[in-house]
Amino acid sequence: MLLTLFCWFAIIFFIAASVKKFRYYANKPMHGRQDLYPIPGEDPDRVEYGGSFYEEQRWYEKSRKKNHRGEIIDMLAEMLFIKKLFQKQTKLWWVSYSLHLGIYCIIAAMVIGAAAVLLPFTGILATLLGLALTVAGLAGAILMTIGTIGLLVKRIVDHEFRNYTTPQEYFNLAFLCAGSATGLAAFISNGCRFGYVKSIFSDMFHFRSIKGLNKITIVHVLIFCGLLIYIPLTKMSHYAGKFFAFHSVLWDNRPNLPGSKVEQQIMEEASIKPSPDMQWSAPHYHPAPEGDDKK
Repeated sequence: MLLTLFCWFAIIFFIAASVKKFRYYANKPMHGRQDLYPIPGEDPDRVEYGGSFYEEQRWYEKSRKKNHRGEIIDMLAEMLFIKKLFQKQTKLWWVSYSLHLGIYCIIAAMVIGAAAVLLPFTGILATLLGLALTVAGLAGAILMTIGTIGLLVKRIVDHEFRNYTTPQEYFNLAFLCAGSATGLAAFISNGCRFGYVKSIFSDMFHFRSIKGLNKITIVHVLIFCGLLIYIPLTKMSHYAGKFFAFHSVLWDNRPNLPGSKVEQQIMEEASIKPSPDMQWSAPHYHPAPEGDDKK
């Protein structure tokens, strides 16, 4: 029963910590907006050459129409395919995308496994669901293992990456690799089938003691739950900040007009006084005491 409770704790903690991280970013003051064109929220014709609504005469008197479709497509391309990394560092993209695609497959396998328990299909649908679970789970474990090992080797061998890689980043990759490698081992030890995933979800949803797992599968479940607890507390939770990095920094080209929401936000945030531990030490912020310049 302890394993069941630990699994539920890990899932609830992951969701709660992720929501907290989203709220943290959402409540941060306005960032130094960069207006890096092309901005997908602009008119599609202007996006092609990096244009802007500022090109129009008397633009400040006209209402703006945001291209939400363009933003969604661009955001999905970045989230699902890591487009910018592919464009700028194609050699690194292959191993990085292997890791991320493996994570997506693992998430899909978890959803399929839960659906197989909550929606007990029979016949051909049950067979297809079991096949989908096996394909997603196996693909995820293999891709994650390849991606984590590849990134570890890249950071160890390439001196440019090695120079700014911290010990925690090595640990993060090793931890992820342990999760995927034990997942592969659990898959093999259970007859190359992911039926045990359904039994785990079934016991969890019915709050029963999880039984019938061999040692390597128990180790895998413990590591997997440990990852769910660990990820939101580290820089691996960048999934929470990516939305704000695009919408609040790179793509935020709202004009700062008199009486606008942008002006109001800037005025409100300019009046915020930093806490004592966040004070600047620069002379223009803390002038030297009177007479110190004569010493």
